[in-house]
This record gives sequence, C-alpha cells and structure tokens, in this order.
Amino acid sequence: MEQQENTQELSEILRVRRDKLAALKKEGRDPYEITTFDKTHSSVDIIGNFDALEGSTVSVAGRIISKRVMGKASFFHIMDGRGKIQIYARRDVMGDEPYAEYKRFDIGDIVGVTGEVFKTNAGEISVKSHEVVLLSKSLLPLPEKWHGLKDTDLRYRQRYVDLIVNPDVKDTFYARSKIIKGIRDFLDEQGYIEVETPVLQPSAGGATARPFITHHNTLDIDMYLRIATELHLKRLIVGGFERVYEIGRIFRNEGMDPKHNPEFTTVELYQAYTDYKGMMDLCEKLFRYCAKQVSGSDVITYQGTQINLGAPWKRLTMNDAVKEYAGVDFAACKTDEEARALAKQAGIAFEGEPSRGMLLNEAFEQKVEENLIQPTFICDYPIEVSPLAKKKPGSDWLVERFELFITGRELANAFSELNDPDDQRARFMDQVAKREAGDDEANMMDEDFVTALEYAMPPTGGMGIGVDRMVMLLTDCFSIRDVLLFPTMKPKSE
Repeated sequence: MEQQENTQELSEILRVRRDKLAALKKEGRDPYEITTFDKTHSSVDIIGNFDALEGSTVSVAGRIISKRVMGKASFFHIMDGRGKIQIYARRDVMGDEPYAEYKRFDIGDIVGVTGEVFKTNAGEISVKSHEVVLLSKSLLPLPEKWHGLKDTDLRYRQRYVDLIVNPDVKDTFYARSKIIKGIRDFLDEQGYIEVETPVLQPSAGGATARPFITHHNTLDIDMYLRIATELHLKRLIVGGFERVYEIGRIFRNEGMDPKHNPEFTTVELYQAYTDYKGMMDLCEKLFRYCAKQVSGSDVITYQGTQINLGAPWKRLTMNDAVKEYAGVDFAACKTDEEARALAKQAGIAFEGEPSRGMLLNEAFEQKVEENLIQPTFICDYPIEVSPLAKKKPGSDWLVERFELFITGRELANAFSELNDPDDQRARFMDQVAKREAGDDEANMMDEDFVTALEYAMPPTGGMGIGVDRMVMLLTDCFSIRDVLLFPTMKPKSE
C-alpha cells in the first residue's frame, strides 16, 4: 500500500515538473535553449577566499540541492563541481516577478546566480542573489526520497545520480585523476616516454587471460581486444627506445568480483639494461610518490588497517613464502611425484598431475596470498606460470619475476624480460599446446614478436601495475566498482 502511494506521489511530481516546463516553453523561455552562463567563481573559490571576496559581486552556477522558502526571503543551496554554497534570495532585492519565478524552481534544477558575497548571522558564507536564471530544468526528482542513497546497484548503473546525491564520491575520482597524473609525472621525471599501442590485435598476448573476440569486416579476420600491452612495448625496446610506458585500458573476458572488472586500466613500463630488482626499487618509489600526492603521507589506512608504504618493503621468494605460511618446501623435492605427495600432505588442493612449479604456485595462492597485508614482493616464480620472464641463473624451474602484494591483493607484476628468441619460441609452443588441450587462457603464438627478439633485445626489466587496484588502496575503496566511473554491469531484466 505504501509503495503504491509513493508511486502515485512520484507520478504527480513528474506531471507537475512537465507542466512547469511546458509553461516556460509557451512563454518563450525554454531553459534548454540557453547556451552559456558567465560563471566567475566556484563554491570553493568563494568559501576559501571569503575575506578577499566579501561584498564583491560574483556569478556562480550549479544544481539546487536544498530549498527553504519563507515568504519574502528564501535560502537554497547549489552544488557545483567541487562543493556547495548557500544562496540567499529576497523579494525586495530581486523584484516581485523574478522572486515569484524563483520560488517555482525545483530541487534538481540547474541555475545561474549573480549576487553579493556575504556571511549570514549564523556565520554561513553565502551569496545574496540579485538574479537567478534557470539554466536547465530537472524533470526527475533526486532519488533520496524514492530509492535511498545506499542502493549500490543503482549507484553503479546511474553514476550520474550517485555523483549528485553522494558528492563525496567525486573525491575518489579526483584522487584517481591525481594518481594517474602522479604516475605520469614520476615516470616522465625518470626519463620514460609515454607511448600508445594497438587495442585491436591479430593475436592476444602478454598475459594469461581469455580475450574478447571481434571481427574486422574489411580484412575478414577475427581480432582481439588486448589483454596486455607487453609485447608491443617490448618491440619498442628492440627498436631503440630505452624507457617506455603506457597507461591504458585492458580487456579480459573473465569473471567480476570486488577485484576484477572485464575492462580495467594498467600502466606497463619497460626499461633497458635493468632487471626485476631494478623494477622493485622503482615500484616502491612510485607507490610512495603517488601516496604522498593523494594523502601527503606514505602511511595510509585501508579498511581499518594501517599500511606503511614508507618502510623498506619485505622481499620473499615464493618458495620461502610457502615454507613460512604452509610449512612446505617444494625446492627440496626432486620429482613432480614427490611434490604432489607433499602437496597432499599439506592440504593443498589440485587436479590431475601438476608439476612441482604448478604446485608451488597453487600452494602460494591457497595458503599465502591472503596473509600478505603489508607491502611484500614475492619473487622467483615457477617457469610454468611465467612464459615471458627470464630464467633465474642456476635454476631450471624458476624465473626472475616478482609480484607486489598489499592487503592480500596483487598490485604489480614484473620480470627480468626474456630476450632469448629460441627460448621464447619454445615457451610459446608450450603455451600453444596447452591452448590446443583446452586452456583458452594460455598464450597464443606471436611469430612477429619472436622475429623482433631475433634482432636482439637488450637486457630489460618490465613491470605492470593495476591502476584501479592502486587507486582502491590509496582511496580506501574495497571494490573496484567504487573506483570506476562506469563499471561493467549485467543488463537489467525488464
């Protein structure tokens, strides 16, 4: 019964707003025909510089978010891009007709106001309006009364509404912009050059992931949305660039959860004449730099836990991490059979007959990853899960690779890049065999990339950082959807 009454009341509000718009158009005052408004100040400008602006005439613009009419005088607040400010309207200042017209404005309408900066008796910095112009008519009421402010599905589907009724959400995206700018500033200062590589590719490579497939009609070939920028960036290292990076969208046809969205942003960077240890040093400095840009400190709080980005970050081999948290030493195993028996004994779940390297990786994911709260580099990965990384000298089963973990989540991945073309071809062939056996996340063969390596690529360190996860960490957001303006959503069923 209550829902029916709310629906009827909402329908009446919609009818009234439509009628107001029709009346304006009939009078030749269609608000949608207004093309510009000479806005001189923002809300934060006025509030932050009140002493200098008091008594001055200013023009502000924004959305009406509250309104209090008291006969001959009224108060309302408008919200602009960075905050809100109170507007004081008096009939004897504005004139009878303009004041009467103003009283008919609705919450949600966008207006332009010209008036004098002053402070009310209650101490609130305000603008005493001389003129209020309707710039755009809101035909739908703001949702707080009808849908509530905590409907996360509505917030993500209609981010434009979320930004209106939850203005603090903007802070996350201002911070995101500052973080991305910080990444660029930091890398530019280090001598890196920003480049752009293809999003549409004839084969999907550079990561272990299922790609999105599309079709190019003119060429009559299937193409793939990129799952990484790695292989093209390394071609540029071959070509003579010594420090390159790209910030861009990546697409992976995978599930969605608080850490994953099918399209996301990464920064990948490659530097000639260094290795994964050089990338570790760079990674620490980059995270500290961005943290200070956003919060002014390298000690942050994430979901109630203090994270120290300033202290020297812990470095553990994957095998030592598994020994520490699961009590299993796969490096001591001589055969895959011995490793499988050890894994069973430790309660590590697996299927089929995985190799020692695959079991080490499984043990890490099942027993270790969630425990890595403070910044930790996990180093020296099995070759089976690292087809693009250089072998660790003296080892036939490990490569020079690290991943960065903070708050139990992976935030960065780096290698000493494989530059042996014969080894790379052999690893691609191994990936192709896995793909033919049904693993649609295995790497595809990229003959042109092997050709590039045959022209010789210098020793190179490379790293990829999940920008969305970095933003989540530095803005204390639990879900990736909170740092994406328009996250992927399942279509609403009618």
